[in-house]
Amino acid sequence: MKSRGPLAGVRIIDLTAMVMGPYCTQIMADMGADVIKIEPPAGDNTRYISVAPEPGMSGVFVNVNRGKRSVVLDLRSDEGVTALRELVRTADVFIHSMRARAIAGLGFSYEDVVAINPAIVYTNCYGYGRRGPDRDLTAYDDTIQAECGLPIAQEMLTGQSNYVGTIIADKVSALTAVYATMMALFHRERSGEGQEVEVSMFETMASFMLVEHANGALFSPPLGPAAYPRVVAPNRRPYRTRDGQISALVYNDKQWSAFVAAVQPVWAGDHYATLEQRARQIDTVYARLAETFLERTTGEWLELLRSLDIPAAPLRSLDELFDNPHLNAVGFFETVETPNGPVRFPGVPTWFSQTPGHVQGPAPTLGAHTQEVLEELGLGGGKPAPV
Repeated sequence: MKSRGPLAGVRIIDLTAMVMGPYCTQIMADMGADVIKIEPPAGDNTRYISVAPEPGMSGVFVNVNRGKRSVVLDLRSDEGVTALRELVRTADVFIHSMRARAIAGLGFSYEDVVAINPAIVYTNCYGYGRRGPDRDLTAYDDTIQAECGLPIAQEMLTGQSNYVGTIIADKVSALTAVYATMMALFHRERSGEGQEVEVSMFETMASFMLVEHANGALFSPPLGPAAYPRVVAPNRRPYRTRDGQISALVYNDKQWSAFVAAVQPVWAGDHYATLEQRARQIDTVYARLAETFLERTTGEWLELLRSLDIPAAPLRSLDELFDNPHLNAVGFFETVETPNGPVRFPGVPTWFSQTPGHVQGPAPTLGAHTQEVLEELGLGGGKPAPV
């Protein structure tokens, strides 16, 4: 049964694959939308990229496609095109992650779709925006990380260029596609007017990286290079303690004063006393703190720092998240029964007092809902699906 989520009653036609688009529409499905995932006969490639209890149901796919309905359509066939056109008539949102030429070649550009459904919100998920010279380039998370300066920022921090340990470009772009689509739906709710939306990974990540890293380069003439010194300081890393590691940020003047009074009274009144002074020599500050943190155990530091209201946390592994007392207390994980047994999903991270979202169901096997959806459109008739 569908929840009373804030998107209950919204129908989304989802022609996305891999992670950016599917993560976007997974969030919408969690919020109650009817997400109809259109797949080619071979299925979304993400079905096959990680461990799976059965072929085509990898962990990555299962997580970002939960609660959706899978419909297999061969869009090179007349039957497949006809079925998708009929689905478009019933939809609020059409979202795809193909390059512009590819979707137009199938007959489902914005102009094609809006001719069928004038009020549709049509969201393009691209690697690069269509108005730039790179619009036809293939894009993946690693290449977009490279384009937006992330590996070089890591090099400033660690001495070696590296990607970060998560597909951050895919996921940040997915979240951007969610809010952009929701804004267009909000506009339609007020005006009745649909529109085309474009979200590209490169532009999204350039915006994301430059939030703090634009820094002095914002001004004309520039007041300094594009980098926020604190977050790329070589000594910015978890602190070693007597028996492990800890993350701590002794940041503002209140926190610094409390730390100095409790731990290093000899630092009182020195040339690190104000945030402005520390910011100018932040890497030295980190190095100085690193020496101090070696003096106590992780447990001792956590007790002291939290008593002083200084942000501090132990370093946890990814596996430890599944047994985290806070996440379990807030009901973060949701267990859903599937044909392959129970699956414990990371749930909806937001809370609504009146229209809560939740995991709407398991991820679909390939084409599991083809006949069901076609019959809803009056196209089923007991005939085989148009694959």
